[in-house]
Amino acid sequence: MGIIERIDTPKTKAKAKTTAKKTASKKPAVDLPLNQILKMDCVEAMKSLPDESVDMVFADPPYNLQLGGDLYRPEGGQVDAVDDAWDQFDSFAVYDAFTKAWLKEARRILKPNGSLWVIGSYHNIFRVGASLQDLGYWILNDIIWRKANPMPNFKGTRFTNAHETLIWASKSEKAKYTFNYRAMKNLNDELQMRSDWVMPICGGQERLKRNGVKAHPTQKPEALLYRVMLATTNKGDVVLDPFFGTGTTGAVAKRLGRHWIGCEKEDNYCEVAEERIEAALPLDESELKTMQSPKAKPRVAFGTLVETGYLKPGTELCSKNRKFKAKVRADGSLLWNGHEGSIHKIGATVQDAPSCNGWTYWYYDDGKELRQVDNLRQTYLLATEP
Repeated sequence: MGIIERIDTPKTKAKAKTTAKKTASKKPAVDLPLNQILKMDCVEAMKSLPDESVDMVFADPPYNLQLGGDLYRPEGGQVDAVDDAWDQFDSFAVYDAFTKAWLKEARRILKPNGSLWVIGSYHNIFRVGASLQDLGYWILNDIIWRKANPMPNFKGTRFTNAHETLIWASKSEKAKYTFNYRAMKNLNDELQMRSDWVMPICGGQERLKRNGVKAHPTQKPEALLYRVMLATTNKGDVVLDPFFGTGTTGAVAKRLGRHWIGCEKEDNYCEVAEERIEAALPLDESELKTMQSPKAKPRVAFGTLVETGYLKPGTELCSKNRKFKAKVRADGSLLWNGHEGSIHKIGATVQDAPSCNGWTYWYYDDGKELRQVDNLRQTYLLATEP
């Protein structure tokens, strides 16, 4: 193979300069406390960090639930509600001042093209949204996390609270924020990802416990953070969580090859988070790569099985006769012989066919036998039935 000499034109020089600039910005500052928990108040912790040093902030702040008295189930059992001191504020004015304090610091440490995510319920999200805009953030989306298995309204006096709201915002209107559109489309079976996400609440083995009791009352499912991070960060980015809790952000960041910084002043939460992140397994380099941009029953995207852990990135799928084998990647796409795409697209490619139902074409080995991928979809549906 001969050597082709590149001729630099003004256009290619500009492109090279831009690429070099982007590459340089991907390197986290040496003095950042990467992959560490800052065990102090979140505002003070963020004040210790340099200006424009993190790529994303994910915040799950206190909801200020304003609970009045205990809540009981119809059979008499008491509901394990959030009554911790960290969720209690004397007034809305006090809560607003606290909100603006941490949002101000978050904006200072965000890189110019960084973004912020904040999650809340009807108790606080509208106040947080107003503060965001007052401080100069630019709201990109509000995402509705619709819970597949919400807690019922035991008193029967209101609609069941079946969702929470996430606000995704950039630092300014002109920010060139990260959005991995193609990865989101792959995660959603080649359909544009919508702003309403259906996921179950944290439960089962994922729910962390200490002595049989929930380690944290508002632990978020890893699938939620998986989607947020895959959508709006890149490998090597720095993600800061001002309200670290039991470390969901850190565990998912480790899996996806992102750096993390946590702020948490409660010692018991820090202990749980450190143990959890230590046990989290990062994905292999090849599995971290994602594709770049160029009905009666409930619908489940193949990517949902990946982000909820039913299928791990790196799992090998095969045709029934084992002739063709493809690898699952982090965004739900498959990689086969240099080709990448959805389970349906790659199924069609290997057969040289115009179309393919990937759910029934691809199989996985459960340790005993080959089973259709569609079996996992049915298992997921049963597990998340309301």
